[in-house]
Amino acid sequence: MSVENKAPREPCCSKLKLFLVSLSFVYFAKAFGGSYMKSSITQIERRFDIPSSLIGVIDGSFEIGNLLVIAFVSYFGAKLHRPRLIGIGCLIMAAGAFLTALPHFFQGQYVYETTLSHIPEENTTESILPCLANTSHLVINDQDTAASKAACEKEAGSSLWIYVFLGNMLRGIGETPVMPLGVSYLDDYARKENTAIYLACLQTVGILGPVFGFMFGSFCAKIYVDIGSVDLESISINHKDSRWVGAWWLGFLVSGLLMLLSGIPFWFLPNTLAKQCKSPSKKKQKEDIQAKSSSDTSEVEQEQGSFLPEDNTEEDAPQPVTMAAMAKDFAPSLKRLFSNKVYLLIILTSVVAFNGFIGMITFKPKFMEQVYGQSPSKAIFLIGSMNLPAVAVGVIVGGLVMKRFKLSVLGAAQLSIMSSFLSFCLLLVQYFLQCDNSEVAGLTMTYQGATEVSYQQESLLSQCNMGCSCSLKHWDPVCARNGITYASPCLAGCQTSTGVGKEMEFHNCTCMQELNVGLMAPPTNMSAILGQCPRKSDCDRMFKFYMAVSVLGAFVSACGGTSGYIVLLRSIHPDLKSLALGMHTLIGRTLGGIPPPIYFGALIDRTCLKWGLKRCGGQGACRLYDSHAFRITFLGLVYCLYGMANLLWWVLYLQLSKRQKKLELRSQAKATALEANGNNNPNGHAMVSIFKNNDDLDRDSESTI
Repeated sequence: MSVENKAPREPCCSKLKLFLVSLSFVYFAKAFGGSYMKSSITQIERRFDIPSSLIGVIDGSFEIGNLLVIAFVSYFGAKLHRPRLIGIGCLIMAAGAFLTALPHFFQGQYVYETTLSHIPEENTTESILPCLANTSHLVINDQDTAASKAACEKEAGSSLWIYVFLGNMLRGIGETPVMPLGVSYLDDYARKENTAIYLACLQTVGILGPVFGFMFGSFCAKIYVDIGSVDLESISINHKDSRWVGAWWLGFLVSGLLMLLSGIPFWFLPNTLAKQCKSPSKKKQKEDIQAKSSSDTSEVEQEQGSFLPEDNTEEDAPQPVTMAAMAKDFAPSLKRLFSNKVYLLIILTSVVAFNGFIGMITFKPKFMEQVYGQSPSKAIFLIGSMNLPAVAVGVIVGGLVMKRFKLSVLGAAQLSIMSSFLSFCLLLVQYFLQCDNSEVAGLTMTYQGATEVSYQQESLLSQCNMGCSCSLKHWDPVCARNGITYASPCLAGCQTSTGVGKEMEFHNCTCMQELNVGLMAPPTNMSAILGQCPRKSDCDRMFKFYMAVSVLGAFVSACGGTSGYIVLLRSIHPDLKSLALGMHTLIGRTLGGIPPPIYFGALIDRTCLKWGLKRCGGQGACRLYDSHAFRITFLGLVYCLYGMANLLWWVLYLQLSKRQKKLELRSQAKATALEANGNNNPNGHAMVSIFKNNDDLDRDSESTI
């Protein structure tokens, strides 16, 4: 008997595990591509000279692609060949990744803005004087006519960001079938008690994608965008400069290849698994129910972890359906789904939480760069090597807690509420971990030192650089020996320069000379080097505290991820599972994925102190932000959104508790009716009362779950 039971189960387990491994690889590949896109936001913004609000639109195009097809894929896909639809999605994602990288091969070489000529005179290390009486030697990129400006923009390829927009949208379309069809397929053929750990494993492997995506993004951010086609020795900026553009296109080629490979196994997987795969599990459930029939029925329902009324009818074999029949049933299915109050609350909570998460993760590298003075590559590296592994561990811990304590839906909701509240408290701590603004003459400081070199209001001009005829539009920062950054060597009043490329050094800077009056400082103190000055040493210490709190918050928040998903899965009817997951993803990404990068970026743009200059003239990407205003704006938005999400979790828990009380009353009524029927039932009136009660509760579940 035992041998006969084991024989049919083996192929089921192997196929289910193969599907789990294949789906995990897809999760890894799509997460790698998505996280690499997030890590390349700064590089794309600089390469195409666009503001943060527009980069938010590009980032949101992924969700726009999801919006176009996810409702139909989730509903019709559940009735078609789910593994093959996932394979088709992988092909589309790969095509989108390759399209995103395409503009690099159409654009010319990257030309960063500068006021300097790096060509030294023959047989000397002396270069052109930064401070001049006229602007004949300055590299000014403003165009005289509209026609010449249009020609310049065409040559520079400044509108090619549209390809990035379309490629990201195509990647969103291809990703559509992966989550709703893949998760529903797993949940259909896995034991209910194993669903939580399977989802935890799936999400954990998926988390490895962002880890490697951010790590690879950090690596590419240090590689110059035109690597192999330019002489790197002639470049005067490094990866810490706000004008630097890394090899953003390289990661999209790698992610496209990964997505292409990940879709191969799904072409060989069956649409449904063998019938006997589910029978041992069903038999065990029936035996458990019969063994405990004399005990309280509510305990059984709590073990199952579902708020759905019991359905003892035998499951029929799947019948072939036509597209017309599926289309006719689509509207009634939507009506049934959205009459579920718990589902609506889950949707609302997810939308608010998605807004906070997407906005935070999109601009977190820029936040670390502007507030704590970290380079983009280092910020991306730390997110990938510290925050994301903490998320992976948190997801595993949450899944193990669910499996170990066999939490019901209410227990899962309590775990999610606890993790959400604690992570919100850790977010509040980040407000007090701040650094001073960068000291930039004329922008963040209007005077210098005891002798007070004053600057005009909202201007970079002062008495020390008035006679240099400097350009006020360009951003070509130099760091003086006094620890102050100047927007350009000319605005620092530097008279001479030596060296070429990154080794250029500027001397006899008049704006520093006035600070040294009476101090008998040596001439070397009036020199400057290329690049912004680093932050003060106490900022590095504050950044370490910030990273510790950030990593701990990521772990705590992730502990509630799996339990929140279980609440969603156990609060919907099985025949609506794929549709519910698809609509959850659709609404979450439409309202929670598209708007946040746009309004986060627009508000962050308002904190910009110095805009860059496009190659053909006009406003480019922001070079310097007011770090105090940036921090308040960024964290303020995150606090508002996560605070609202916590309140909604409590409302959802109250609704779940209300439903649980109804189920307990139903169990008591059933037990009482059965007892009365056993003692005295000549005409069957008590049994009729039971059926009436069942019908009422079933209808109630459709409208109040």
